[in-house]
Amino acid sequence: MSLSRSPSPRRGGGWSSPGLTSPYDNVSGNASPRKTYGDTQTNGSSSGDNVTWAKAKARSEEVKGYPSFSTRNNGFFSRHARKISTSLPTFRMTGRRDFSDKERLGRGRWAQMGGSRTGRFLTYLGRTAWRLRLRLGIFLAFVLAIILFYVTPMHRAYRRASFLGGGSKFVVILAANQGGGVMEWKGAREWAIERDSVRNKKKYTKKWGYDLEIVDMSTKKRYAHEWRESWEKVDTIRNCMRKYPKAEWFWWLDLNTFIMEPSYPLQKHIFNDLLGNTYRDINVYNPLNISHPFQSPHLDLPARSANGDGHANSIDLIIPQDCGGFNLGSFFIHRSVWTDRLLDIWWDPVGYEQKHMEWEHKEQDAMEHLYINQPWIRPHTAFIPQRKINSFPMGACGENGEDSRIHYSERDRDFVVNMAGCEWGRDCWGEMYNYRELSNKLNRTPWEKFKDGISDRVKTLRGKKEEGTEG
Repeated sequence: MSLSRSPSPRRGGGWSSPGLTSPYDNVSGNASPRKTYGDTQTNGSSSGDNVTWAKAKARSEEVKGYPSFSTRNNGFFSRHARKISTSLPTFRMTGRRDFSDKERLGRGRWAQMGGSRTGRFLTYLGRTAWRLRLRLGIFLAFVLAIILFYVTPMHRAYRRASFLGGGSKFVVILAANQGGGVMEWKGAREWAIERDSVRNKKKYTKKWGYDLEIVDMSTKKRYAHEWRESWEKVDTIRNCMRKYPKAEWFWWLDLNTFIMEPSYPLQKHIFNDLLGNTYRDINVYNPLNISHPFQSPHLDLPARSANGDGHANSIDLIIPQDCGGFNLGSFFIHRSVWTDRLLDIWWDPVGYEQKHMEWEHKEQDAMEHLYINQPWIRPHTAFIPQRKINSFPMGACGENGEDSRIHYSERDRDFVVNMAGCEWGRDCWGEMYNYRELSNKLNRTPWEKFKDGISDRVKTLRGKKEEGTEG
């Protein structure tokens, strides 16, 4: 019996292979005898010795599969995917590789360098990077995430979110256009002061996600006939509370203030440790010699206590004190029922109509009067060291020389400078310019410090060279 698949000499491709015949014709599993696989001749006789290749292949397909149901490569997606893949162009990124010399030494990536030291070093780096690819990938992803966080607005959104950074809880109120009132005109220096001050507050609030409300103080005109110029501060705070219903703390800043350290967030600088950064007992620093606390037995315990109830959540007003008493050039006020009541009393016409000639500092003296005479004010009022939010330059409160509790310290990097009273015999623009330049110098980046160091070194060398030439 020969099973050779050599081409058949018979016409039609048939093989003369008796061994391919079978006495069984049923492939379904039922053994039923059959005569042969041969063709039926036209004369009615069957050829038991001849089987064509086409018939043998058809019989084989019947055994292996299901001839009546076949889905191989006949589905819609298969047909179209095959058509698309065959129509796409192919590219060979490298030249034809010759595998005939695959065992030859030096066939690696850096073989063209002739086995040089540089090639071996690069090969070592490549293998090391491949071996540490997971750790390297995690590290690069971490670095990329940090870069994207600070380059894109993501960090501002993080700092502003109330449940993350908490920036939306704070509103900075800046008094601007002070020269637009009824008593004075604005010159070039006043415009320069306002420009620098507004830019400084915008940069700070944008960095930490706070809201900034710039108040046009030219609205003084509507209060002028009622002697309420300066009391508009109370009305402005009330309007801001309506405008920002989700905010909790409101920080008032006069125009002549400058934030020296924009890297200090309010949360970390003050509010994360409110009890540690403030004090309730005015006797700690009492320039007005106010008698504290009240001794009346008819008052409740917090009103008779020097420190109120001792809880941070009961603090609704934070005020610094200078050499003359309360200073409202920079202070904080909290949204609460107590605050609504305070603003109503503070805005009472009795104060600004009957006391406007007696109270030189107007709304500031009015607050001192309320603190001294109203027991319900003290339990919710806290004081903060002046240099925390309201440092003075040497020209202010300078009758007794430098005061470490009041005047700005470059060594301690105080937060805010308030050029209070500069319009009375001092140069407001000169002070603003000097502190602005000092702030820029203190808050330089490492790269800026490096460049400035090189520049200073070059200037020093040039100066020595000129001195040697003149000598």
